[in-house]
Amino acid sequence: MNDRATQVMHFVKPKAVYESNKLAKRLRRQVGQAIADYDMIHAGDKIMVCLSGGKDSYAMLDILMRLREHAPIDFELIAVNLDQKQPGFPEDVLPNYLRQLNVPFRIEEQDTYSIVKRVVPEGKTMCSLCSRLRRGVLYRVAQELGATKIALGHHRDDILETFLLNMFYGGKLKAMPPKLVSDDGRNVVIRPLAYCEEVDLEAYAQLRQYPIIPCTLCGSQANLKRQEMKMLLRDWERRFPGRVETILTSLQNVRPSHLLDRNLFDFSAVQATGAPVADGDRAFDPDD
Repeated sequence: MNDRATQVMHFVKPKAVYESNKLAKRLRRQVGQAIADYDMIHAGDKIMVCLSGGKDSYAMLDILMRLREHAPIDFELIAVNLDQKQPGFPEDVLPNYLRQLNVPFRIEEQDTYSIVKRVVPEGKTMCSLCSRLRRGVLYRVAQELGATKIALGHHRDDILETFLLNMFYGGKLKAMPPKLVSDDGRNVVIRPLAYCEEVDLEAYAQLRQYPIIPCTLCGSQANLKRQEMKMLLRDWERRFPGRVETILTSLQNVRPSHLLDRNLFDFSAVQATGAPVADGDRAFDPDD
């Protein structure tokens, strides 16, 4: 190796380390901010971290463990994986990984795969039924473990894709909230990755070399509507940098008086009083 090549190598390695450290700090900062903004974690919480074997849930567990080391409060983490009995599922990967981390865990075995394959016609989207079955099992396990919170690995892009799906196909302004009460009314669900971008999580997974386990149900289906939304968001961000972040900001800055939902705003009570009104008829004027 000549002197020039040696100089380049010495430059590239520190730069790569710097970029990886910057990425890790950014993700931890975003998770910490989401936890603070939505009051996700309290002292004494026992958080059931749902680990699928995908990049997002690995990163969520990783970041929560690192934040816990410096958190001003004490809380527990327990990793839970639902083994849905998908053919070829590598049963030893997650237990081995979690033992290395010295993280308490539980592998729950439930053959939801056969149910989904039997009930859903060939070629139809499996995500909805698979998700409902999976949620039911996880809610039960959370009660059995005495968990006070269930942490799911949905990130910023998942939230925005759901928002667009509901708007384009469901006729609703609705997304994945960072914190909610589960369908059964007995569990609090949190999404600590709510501010994290998928591209960052992809890069972090490569950096950390997680033992990724691919999904052979929904993950194997092509042409899903969610994939359309993902491609739409990525195309927008490529052509108009910052647009996706602006959409997320809009979900945090709602004006019911300037929408059309009569259940959120009493339009029948609208009348002129002679006093100035904030916003008024300014539909798209910039803020002062």
